[in-house]
Amino acid sequence: QVQLVESGGGLVQPGGSLRLSCAASGSMFGIARMGWYRQAPGKQRELVATIIVSGGATNYADSVKGRFTISRDNAKNTVYLQMNSLKPEDTAVYYCNALSVATLPTKDYWGQGTQVTVSS
Repeated sequence: QVQLVESGGGLVQPGGSLRLSCAASGSMFGIARMGWYRQAPGKQRELVATIIVSGGATNYADSVKGRFTISRDNAKNTVYLQMNSLKPEDTAVYYCNALSVATLPTKDYWGQGTQVTVSS
């Protein structure tokens, strides 16, 4: 089992920045990828960014490319999402995700979410 705890959300003005953190605990065996997803009111959950645990390859949604940066600290089992040039449309609950390939089918773990609100 893996537990994920997000932090760093809050209220920020358009153009501002926030950094989200996701601390993972438990057995990290088989965790191949971690990432961030978000869900705005009335919308489906969508991928924001992912990072491969071993190697560090990243993937971003087109809507955040050039503004958001995902990074990891494997020693701390922590993933970060640096969000710059925030827009009102970035407002959502942001969820941390960990993908385990230890078994088939693969298994997703989710955090409880952290609210990000971009408003003046």
